[in-house]
Amino acid sequence: MTLNDTSKQLNSWSAFGRFFRQEFLPVLTNLRLAIVMFLAIALFSITGTVIEQGQSHAFYQANYPEHPALFGFLTWKVIQVVGLDHVYRTWWFLSLLILFGTSLTACTFTRQLPALKAARRWKFYEEPRQFQKLALSAELETGSLSSLTPLLQKRRYKIFSEPEKDNILYARKGIVGRIGPIIVHIGMVTILLGAIWGTMTGLMAQEMVASGDTFQVQNIIDAGPLAASISKDWSVKVNRFWIDYTPKGGIDQFYSDLSVLDSQGKEIDRKTIFVNQPLRYRGITFYQTDWGIAAVRVRINKSPIFELPMTQLNTKNSGRIWGTWIPTKPDLSAGVSLLARDLQKTLLIYDSTGKLINTMRAGMSAEVNGVTLKVLDVIGSTGLQIKSDPGIPIVYAGFALLMLGVVMSYFSHSQIWALQKDDRLYVGGKTNRAQVAFEQEVLDILDQLNSPTSSEEPSILTEKIS
Repeated sequence: MTLNDTSKQLNSWSAFGRFFRQEFLPVLTNLRLAIVMFLAIALFSITGTVIEQGQSHAFYQANYPEHPALFGFLTWKVIQVVGLDHVYRTWWFLSLLILFGTSLTACTFTRQLPALKAARRWKFYEEPRQFQKLALSAELETGSLSSLTPLLQKRRYKIFSEPEKDNILYARKGIVGRIGPIIVHIGMVTILLGAIWGTMTGLMAQEMVASGDTFQVQNIIDAGPLAASISKDWSVKVNRFWIDYTPKGGIDQFYSDLSVLDSQGKEIDRKTIFVNQPLRYRGITFYQTDWGIAAVRVRINKSPIFELPMTQLNTKNSGRIWGTWIPTKPDLSAGVSLLARDLQKTLLIYDSTGKLINTMRAGMSAEVNGVTLKVLDVIGSTGLQIKSDPGIPIVYAGFALLMLGVVMSYFSHSQIWALQKDDRLYVGGKTNRAQVAFEQEVLDILDQLNSPTSSEEPSILTEKIS
């Protein structure tokens, strides 16, 4: 490479740097742009909450048909083409998070950090005319820096002075208020990083497990591209599933007693879960979300006990019903249908023509088609939603930083200058917020400086509050 080529390359990089600083960076750190991106993130997050995520193609066709389209435009085709069925993993949503985080980071380095650096620097006022520029200033006939210093220290001001110049003073407090916005930005960026990491590495699964069964997490319905596989050296057993009902027959709460088993079947953890009280193990959370009827145990005359699976029937949104068919002849030429609505163990028996012939409860017997049918038990099944989100601790840490930064931002950064010259004491100050409280504080200090210490009555020559 020749010297001329090197010079051209350096000029190109210099031109790019100027473009970045003068054109791109001001746009990136623009407050209006940040607000627009924040609102867009909030809007799409709401969309991802309202529209079911990670469901099957048939689910969206059934719930978001083309005719009539929801709101006139929202159909299953729009949802799946745009990616509203997996909002948090779409390239455009992740790009929006990255762009917003980049904007916050750029704003922190170009505005907040320089503001903090400027606030940490101090300068002394050595001429009376400098006090005229302050929002609050006063000129006193009496008083001294030595009497002003303890008054400021009592109000937690940090005092700065020069040993060789004993007639000037600078004091400040609330520098933490300048750090607060930086902590807020760090917290928000941390939340965004946690959300992105959780999206890329998290997974979600669903399992419907009968009471008494043991299972391993297999039915994964949604997973990030960097999600790790779930270890197979442990499993979960549903010791028992049950439902508490209200006096009117409605569901009050449903519970699952779960045990985590190691590869030898030894119990290593156990918890009864219900809505909003999940089981957590190895970063995986088991939520109680659904229920069903898995099977029914019956005996015909003196036969062995049969456990027959029950299937949820299509009732066209008129309620949940599970049913099974029970043969009443050895050659399976005749039988009855057994239906149940819930786990209160009330069952309906229908003949082959669809006529209701009997109603019974678990533990009871009935004569049907010339045989004795006894229902011993109705076995429930628990619907579990299983999630792994490694980004949650990062998000929680970000929220903690965000709240800390908000609290810190409420502290006012107050500054006071003083100059003693020609038998006059000049005092002035300014603050970035809580202006009225600051003015009252300064006036109280001036009143104490003005309090009589001799027979001569001191006075304030000039005072300015604007």
